[in-house]
Amino acid sequence: MLQELNHLMDYIETHLTEEITGKDISRIVGLSDYHFKRMFSYMAGMSLNEYIKNRRLSLANVELINGAKVTEIAYKYGYQSVEGFSRAFRDWSGFLPSEVTKNKIQKSFPKFTFFIDIRGGKSMEFKIEKKDKFNIVGVSKRVPIQFEGENNAIVELAQTITEQQRNEMHQLADLYPHQVLNVSYDFDDGYLEEKGYLTHMIGFTTTKENPFDDLEQISIDESLWAVFPNQGPFPATLQETHAKIYSEWLPSSEYEAADLPGISFTKYNGPSENVYSEIWMPVKKKMNENLG
Repeated sequence: MLQELNHLMDYIETHLTEEITGKDISRIVGLSDYHFKRMFSYMAGMSLNEYIKNRRLSLANVELINGAKVTEIAYKYGYQSVEGFSRAFRDWSGFLPSEVTKNKIQKSFPKFTFFIDIRGGKSMEFKIEKKDKFNIVGVSKRVPIQFEGENNAIVELAQTITEQQRNEMHQLADLYPHQVLNVSYDFDDGYLEEKGYLTHMIGFTTTKENPFDDLEQISIDESLWAVFPNQGPFPATLQETHAKIYSEWLPSSEYEAADLPGISFTKYNGPSENVYSEIWMPVKKKMNENLG
């Protein structure tokens, strides 16, 4: 994956004055929008959209110092108006383009290069499991994609679950972990959009078919899963584990994310300082693991 990430950085560099589409990026990195956006954000500390914007403005800065016209630069780097470019440039650099041209003020943002940085030698616990096809029954809602903090839309979804629905879910639940799961799928397309939605389901795993009108069901095909147990303060430990999966484990493992829902669960039967959770990531063996 490091090779693909650096190939993407090269591709972006040679197409900064053109539209860079999600389809182009998907072809290079071989990951779904959601998984790639999440990996990049954790590894780079910023969204891909922000990275591309910063690189464009950095090159625009150089061209302004060299005497290029503001209007010419604005349209060259994809802005619809000079005002929009000037506002974005000022937000990024602290100066208006005209001030940069006049006073030769230089601000740079270098191209990224990715490599594995071993820090602290702390191992990460995980296991690879093959799971037969199973169903998840529960309730779902389209919610905003949010990598950090509490997602209020998911909290609201949980609050809408009736006692009848809870009882029906418990009747069907016959698979590990025999408790409520958080399941995310159907992510909006588009790497470069800051906003997007996914479908979030709160439910239980089961081998049974759902007979209840007030519950929904999704079927998960047989697959390999990377299971990451974690224990500690909630939700900080769970979020930190998610970050490490995408920024450390996935890029350096022999697996890549598969296009199936992501699953997690948390056991709330103890103090919040020592909560047990599991994250299930659907994976598949990398096709080119022996080529690089």
